[in-house]
Amino acid sequence: MAPAVAASGERGLKSLVWQKLKTSVFDDCWKEEEWKIILLDDFTTKLLSSCGKMTDLLAEGITVVENVYKNREPVPHMKAIYLITPTSVEGLINDFASKSSSKYKAAYVYFTDFCDDKLFNKMKSSCSKAIRRCKEININFLPYESQVFTLDVPNAFYHCYSPNTEKTNDAVLEQIAEQIVTLCATLEENPGVRYKSKPLDNASKLAQLVEKKLENFYKIDERSQIKGKTHSQLLIIDRGFDPVSTVLHELTFQAMAYDLLPIENDTYKYKTDGASGKEREAILEEDDDLWVKIRHKHIADVLEEIPKLMKEVSSKRKATEGKLSLNNLAQLMKKMPYFRKQITKQVVHLNIAEDCMNKFKSNIEKLCKVEQDLALGTDAEGQKVKDSMRVLLPVLLNKNHDSYDKIRAILLYIFSTNGTTQENLDKLIQNVQIENDSDMIKNWKYLGVPIVTTSASQQRRPSRKDRSSEETFQLSRWTPVVKDIMEDAIENKLDSKEWPYCSQCPAPWNGTGAVSARHKPKTNYSEDRKSGSKLIVFVIGGITYSEMRSAYEVSQAFKSCEVIIGSTHIVTPRRLLDDIKALTVTKSKDTVYFKDE
Repeated sequence: MAPAVAASGERGLKSLVWQKLKTSVFDDCWKEEEWKIILLDDFTTKLLSSCGKMTDLLAEGITVVENVYKNREPVPHMKAIYLITPTSVEGLINDFASKSSSKYKAAYVYFTDFCDDKLFNKMKSSCSKAIRRCKEININFLPYESQVFTLDVPNAFYHCYSPNTEKTNDAVLEQIAEQIVTLCATLEENPGVRYKSKPLDNASKLAQLVEKKLENFYKIDERSQIKGKTHSQLLIIDRGFDPVSTVLHELTFQAMAYDLLPIENDTYKYKTDGASGKEREAILEEDDDLWVKIRHKHIADVLEEIPKLMKEVSSKRKATEGKLSLNNLAQLMKKMPYFRKQITKQVVHLNIAEDCMNKFKSNIEKLCKVEQDLALGTDAEGQKVKDSMRVLLPVLLNKNHDSYDKIRAILLYIFSTNGTTQENLDKLIQNVQIENDSDMIKNWKYLGVPIVTTSASQQRRPSRKDRSSEETFQLSRWTPVVKDIMEDAIENKLDSKEWPYCSQCPAPWNGTGAVSARHKPKTNYSEDRKSGSKLIVFVIGGITYSEMRSAYEVSQAFKSCEVIIGSTHIVTPRRLLDDIKALTVTKSKDTVYFKDE
């Protein structure tokens, strides 16, 4: 059965990946206009779904989409494309195991990534006669949005941060590095690699691995024109760099919806006529222009904008109707699907916004003020918070807040003071009766975040950019730390001791401006450096929706430098807290993760 596939419009990374798949796979095996079957595994199903539609596949001569692991009827007169990860080679071998009953006429094999000798030789000895093509296409990541990618490896969080996985940590970082190199290859970039040096060494290890693998990749890849470093930077960061943004309640549309509503696999379920109405589904994707337009806006702006748009569409429809004539009627019939589609989208987003506001009004509104004050250390008037515990207590005493919300508030209190005493932590856990979930708080130490400190230790918060002049809503004053990092990287303000390079820094980002200034003393060095460059940010262990938003905001502000952000996976506050809690659980199999683990 075909995957439910998303749009392949002009959407940055998505469009780039689709074009690479078209060139490397579909154009490569298109001959005599023969129709073909395509075989996918779980990862490549997600990959194709993220950037193409079934109509796109039909245009490339693909009539049937099948899962390589499922039982299928043989179609011996047709050729098959196998777009798979190397670990799925067993499915291919099984299809051609018997010479007398091969499932297909021939196989065109395209691996997402490097296929090691052991797997390759196994395939070669089993079905080499049936294979017409065998290539590695180097796309081992998912383009989630136009400027966002994921490696689709949520289990990496456990393997990178659990105290029980020292044996697997290096192997996991090795695989992540290989996946990041395929992103760089797709972007046709050989970036200067930098990393956040403290407090953990995951970022340092991963950066060294990526640098080494980039060097090897461009040395071996004969087709590439890239010989040296390109005008781009790759920043690698451990998840503990900004704990606040992972637990704070966000009030921008996308982040708020994914935090408060049960959206699974980007699918929102709603009823059009109240509780008794028929349940409908809507996929939140970039093919929906309205979603792209409003996803980063504050909920207050969204609630103001959607009714205006609905009114606008309605008035256009009425204008089209005009006087009742056969000609006008025909015109109206032609435009009805457009009007219906527009109104449906607006109804969906209005439903999401109203669902969010119902949650907000009942509980979240009071929480937000407390969270913002704790996160920033100042109140909405700019007055310094003198007693964080006094700010926190009303949340802990409120019976309407569930344990997750109380834990999020306690964490913000602890982050605000850069750790608390063991005695204070024990009291908080007992009084709020969260003994069973206490590891959601304690286990942050494995991410390098101070949780328990001695009362004598300094309790100072790291300095942040002054954004007091920026226009914000009172309950949305916090800015993700990654936005500061992105801006500082583009403006060349990152401290080289805190953010060391793994290689020679590319000349346009060399920190001194010497290269540009020598040749163009009167031009704006910053603009010259940024022209045509990319800033890639990779976070080990998950990114939040607010951090994704930051990539778009910074790209908009620095128009000639595109910011791309990615991670092992995307997190919501609840999901991350569950993952934090699980860090001290000993898993039954201590093996390196794979995509389908």
